[in-house]
Amino acid sequence: MKSVAFLKTLTAVACVTVACSVYAQDNSAASGAADTTMAAPPASAKKVDRKLGYTVRKALSKAQGLDVKDITVRSRSGAVTLTGTVPDQGQIDQAGQVAQGVAGVKSVSNKLSVKQQ
Repeated sequence: MKSVAFLKTLTAVACVTVACSVYAQDNSAASGAADTTMAAPPASAKKVDRKLGYTVRKALSKAQGLDVKDITVRSRSGAVTLTGTVPDQGQIDQAGQVAQGVAGVKSVSNKLSVKQQ
């Protein structure tokens, strides 16, 4: 009877060991394929993009005569996109120039439009 209990215990230990080793195997082949496609940027890139967006937003808010309450700023890898509405065409041009003058901005996509009254 003791030998049967011992064999059951030994089999259970072997099963747990195999299951743990399968779970802990390296997925370097799978992660290598994922690195080439890069579906989402790493967290550090997101942080840099967020900081650049805040910096552009701050520069826009400091610009004289520019109404920023309806302007949204998005940034990705140095490319800044401005969306929203402003009261007149002059502010669209001004916002684009201010955004382009911020350090770290590589390009500006100005999608602002004039607000209909």
